[in-house]
Amino acid sequence: MFTGIIETVGTVMEIRSQGEGRVLSVASDLDLSSVRVGDSIAVNGACLTAVTLQKGLFQVDMAPETVSRTTFERVARGAVVNIERALRLSDRLDGHLVSGHVDGVGTITGKRRMSNAFIITIAVPESLAGEMIEKGSVAVDGISLTINRCSGSDFEVSVIPHTADITTMGRKNVGDRVNIETDMIGKYVRKFLTSNKGTNKGDRQGSTDISMGFLAEKGFI
Repeated sequence: MFTGIIETVGTVMEIRSQGEGRVLSVASDLDLSSVRVGDSIAVNGACLTAVTLQKGLFQVDMAPETVSRTTFERVARGAVVNIERALRLSDRLDGHLVSGHVDGVGTITGKRRMSNAFIITIAVPESLAGEMIEKGSVAVDGISLTINRCSGSDFEVSVIPHTADITTMGRKNVGDRVNIETDMIGKYVRKFLTSNKGTNKGDRQGSTDISMGFLAEKGFI
């Protein structure tokens, strides 16, 4: 589990294929003294397992599913990536709950300056857009951001100078692809509201279909 508060950036030094999976070697100034082999490290928002650790360098394994669902499908040597170690239960939760399980890939379609912030527009598949709400949370390449505006095909976030400086977001341009993880709570709510549809009536004894009419009847809306 992560928070979306990036600790540092690193550089991809080596990419080695293992069938449809990959092994990445990443160099960074991250303090690895408290990290052990087998621990999780988020790289550009993807939760990966550390398989070797050296001072200033670590290696992570990526399964075929991770490769196919993220921007790592096209990653190149020399790429700069965001890094965050796993959350401790005693830590402050400064961002939001991020699982590191990337839902899909978005494409930056707009970037403009507004006062002290960058306004970035990201196009996403409809399936991801349906899990976003205005002023909700989203992780973009592992960075916890607040959604300013969203539609059925894209969303918009503000990036302050500090975030742009210490993450890869300041380097991003129109056309760049980014990893997207939608809000975990929103995904569970959506699943709960739709899970009864199409199921066998015999398996639903005592269950209730959740609909807008049901919510209105019970005083929730």
